[in-house]
Amino acid sequence: MNGHDVDVVVIGAGQAGLSAGYFLHRDGFAPESGYVILDGDDGPGGAWRHRWRTLRLDGVHGIHDLPGMALGSADPARPAAEVVADYFQAYEQEFGLPVHRPVRVDAVRDRSDGRLDVVSAAGTWTTRALVNATGTWTRPFWPYYPGQESFRGRQVHTADYRGPEEFAGAHVVVVGGGTSAVQLLGEISEVAETTWVTRRPPDFRVGEFTPQEHGRAAVAKVDERVRAGLPPASVVGVTGLVDTPRTRELRERGVLRRLPMFDRITPDGVGWADGRFVRADVILWCTGFRAALDHLAPLRLRAPGGGITMDGTRVVADERIQLVGYGPSASTIGANRAGRAAVREVRRFLRPTSAR
Repeated sequence: MNGHDVDVVVIGAGQAGLSAGYFLHRDGFAPESGYVILDGDDGPGGAWRHRWRTLRLDGVHGIHDLPGMALGSADPARPAAEVVADYFQAYEQEFGLPVHRPVRVDAVRDRSDGRLDVVSAAGTWTTRALVNATGTWTRPFWPYYPGQESFRGRQVHTADYRGPEEFAGAHVVVVGGGTSAVQLLGEISEVAETTWVTRRPPDFRVGEFTPQEHGRAAVAKVDERVRAGLPPASVVGVTGLVDTPRTRELRERGVLRRLPMFDRITPDGVGWADGRFVRADVILWCTGFRAALDHLAPLRLRAPGGGITMDGTRVVADERIQLVGYGPSASTIGANRAGRAAVREVRRFLRPTSAR
């Protein structure tokens, strides 16, 4: 492939990217000439295809239907990675979405004619508008603590986790206070000795997680930050932890006895300023992810606060660019609405020569 001219490029084929693709399709943008979707993965499913195999469908908060086609009934015991990959593949086929993969975008650069060049090893797409839906999964966050390089055991991030079996018989320090940390802690505690460490005391909420009540409130809080040009907080982090029968069982087994964050890492474990020490064979960092936006760096979109100032899905500094799956839409709760809003903004920007 060499160069391609297109009205809209969508980067990413996760929930937010497919939602944007659906609304572009519905609004009359022609596949290939009107819009394309560039996805860096080898197959459908977005970040879900990389989730650990022991994460079953009944172990997630919920997978929201994509617009225009419901997930339908699925075996709750199946791995979520399989269910979502199959669903996304069927969705792409149902609406004839022009997904190109694997296409890993290296950079988005400005052109003198007002358009953008989307550059990858598979070719360059020249576009009038961009919908970025790259999410966070490819940018795991690894915090640094003194002595980290001296640790003789293994250090693993949530993004690398494949199942508890590889930790059998080890002592594992699990770092993080989110849902993934609790899930992985529970699994690993059945085959290994575990220690749970968090920066703040965990906040368990009694009752079911409801998108209408808890999800929307969390999205509103994150939206305040991105409108101010600050780095977005995690939507899931804002919602807190749901106290479920599983977490109550872990609490009864003593698994959820939490320690405050350690101060240093030693060759054989982790230590605190008060002299406490815990031996460790593995440190599992369940410390979250950051927005995967390095390819947008040539456009200099960052605000003084460190984030990208947003008005809904539109980048305030560059109206050609929409960010979905960023900030308030970095969850299945907000992704569908963001896809619709982004296409509305694209249509407004490209009018009157948007659809071909």
